[in-house]
Amino acid sequence: MAEYQNPWDREVECPIWKTDAHIVNQNANSILVDSKRAGGLYWLLGRAGESVGEEDEQVKALLTSLLIEKRQAGEKHPEINECTIEEARIRRPLSVPERADRVLEYIAQQNQYVGYRFVLDRFTTVYRDFLLAWSESMRPTSNEHEQEQEEEILFFLNYLLDKQWVSEIDSGFHITVNGFSHLAELKHKIVPSTRAFVAMWFDEKMGDAYLKGIKPAIESCGYDPIRVDQIEHTGKIDDRIIAELRKSRFVVADFTQGEDGARGGVYYEAGFAHALDIPVIFACRKDCMKHLHFDTRQFVHIDWKDPEDLRGRLSQRINAVVI
Repeated sequence: MAEYQNPWDREVECPIWKTDAHIVNQNANSILVDSKRAGGLYWLLGRAGESVGEEDEQVKALLTSLLIEKRQAGEKHPEINECTIEEARIRRPLSVPERADRVLEYIAQQNQYVGYRFVLDRFTTVYRDFLLAWSESMRPTSNEHEQEQEEEILFFLNYLLDKQWVSEIDSGFHITVNGFSHLAELKHKIVPSTRAFVAMWFDEKMGDAYLKGIKPAIESCGYDPIRVDQIEHTGKIDDRIIAELRKSRFVVADFTQGEDGARGGVYYEAGFAHALDIPVIFACRKDCMKHLHFDTRQFVHIDWKDPEDLRGRLSQRINAVVI
C-alpha cells in the first residue's frame, strides 16, 4: 500500500523568522506553517503574510509569544492576521520571572513521567530555536548569535536552579517538588489580560445594546471587548470560543433572547468561564428576565431597560467585580 503524501508539504522559510519551516496546508488566502522557531503550527492569513517578516526582532518575539499562549489556551493552529500583528506591536514584553516560568513550563511539557530527566544539548538547533521561542527571546536565530542564545537559555536554567524548581543530574535537569508546586500555582494565577469576552445574541436587534451599551462600558474601564463573530478565523468556531475565553480577564454574558428561544451559546460560554474561575457579569434586557433559565436565575443580573442604562450599570459592575 502506497504511503500517503501530503500534497501541500514542502520546505519553506518561516515567514516570521526566515528559518527552516514547512507548509502543511493552504487555501486561497492563507497558509498553515510548521515552524520550530515560532513554536509550532500557525495559519498566516491574507496581507499579514506580506508584512510579518518585515517587523523588528522585538515584535517577532512578542508575536511568537502570543502564538504560544494561544496554543496553551487550546488553539491547535493559531492564526496571524493584520490584527494579530498589531496586537503584538502593543503587547507588554514578559518580565524575566515570567520568561523563567515559561522555560519551566516548557520543561514540564517534555516530562514523560515524574522525575524524567530533561537533557540540554546546546548544539541541537531545534532545541535552541524552540526554547528561544517559548521564552520570548529577542535574539535572532543565526550562527552569528549562537553564543548569545545559549547564554540566554543557560541564564534561565540557572534561575530555575537558584529557585530550586529544577535540579541538575547527569548533565540533565528534572523538576523538583517545589517546581511542581510552582507550576500548580501558575495554573491558578490571574492572567493580566485586557480582553473582555462578550457572549450575547448576535442579532441586528441587539446592535445598539452592543455599540451604545456593552462596548463603550467595557472600553471606559480600560478593557478590549472581544466578540467571536467579529474575529477572522479558519478553524472550528467552538475551538476559537474556548481559546478566547481562556485569554479573557472577564466575561459579559447577556441573556436577552428573541422569539426563537434561549441563546444556548451564551449559557455554554458563561458556564465554561465559571469553570475556569473567570469573573462573569450577567445581564439581560428587563422584558426578557422572565425567560431566564432556573440554573442562572440565582445570579445577580443587570436588568437593563435601554443601551444607555446598560452602559452605565455595566461600567459600575466591571469596576466593582474585576479587581
